[in-house]
Amino acid sequence: MNPELLSNIAVPLPPGRLVTSDEGDGDDQALWLSDETVSAELWTRIRDEHPRSGLWPLLLDALDPNDGEFRPWGSGEVFPEQMSSPASHDPADLLAQWWATYTAADEDDDRLDVKRRLAVTAPFGQAWPDLAPGRDSAMNPDQLASEFVQAFLAERPQTRLGLVAAASGAEALTVAGWSGPCNYDNDTAKLSAVLHDWEHRFGARAVAVGFDTLHLSVAAPPVSERDALLVAAEHFAFCPDNIWQGPRPYTLTAYADRIAGAHRWDFWWD
Repeated sequence: MNPELLSNIAVPLPPGRLVTSDEGDGDDQALWLSDETVSAELWTRIRDEHPRSGLWPLLLDALDPNDGEFRPWGSGEVFPEQMSSPASHDPADLLAQWWATYTAADEDDDRLDVKRRLAVTAPFGQAWPDLAPGRDSAMNPDQLASEFVQAFLAERPQTRLGLVAAASGAEALTVAGWSGPCNYDNDTAKLSAVLHDWEHRFGARAVAVGFDTLHLSVAAPPVSERDALLVAAEHFAFCPDNIWQGPRPYTLTAYADRIAGAHRWDFWWD
């Protein structure tokens, strides 16, 4: 990130520093990180300035809020050099490929036999159901994101501000070199491609990112049972741990019930 971009922001920034990947050569900074938490108002004002400044704000959470390193952000555990471009990937193809991988029979899996594995993704089983239809919303996605920021800061008061030179929150994850889903895929650009599609279809906004967590505001979530099941299938392909290791019962249908009409999507990768 070019340090000169910071001067494009009209509102005063709190103390902070540029973060370089600990595998980089020291020349390219992935993002700017505040030293302390910030207000929801500041996040909103910076987001509103994005068209002029080119800097996208993210709330950044740490693996351990009591650890002075503030991993992964403060410790430089970010790897932008390893990422491809989100534009190089088709989100529909990615979700279908991931679905095929995670629903396939796995003789080495000591947690789920074939019958139980297919029960998780019923009524679809191994058959990819295709993408859910997008929805129009009377809610303003950016205003909803600002409201979510306020709620998230109340929930996680140790959260700090990150600034990334990116066109959107979806792209910012790749530019910052976030590697939270690395146990499933090392190329965050693939997830950014899906998130970019969700921005358009559901008014989703990437608001907060942790070591291996991601939190979205959603202006137009699914409301019907069928659409919620289709979105649940997309979530399973995107982040299978949401169902495999989420609340009981560990099924697509139960997960669909939880996200129907919900204006917040949370993801966690083991």
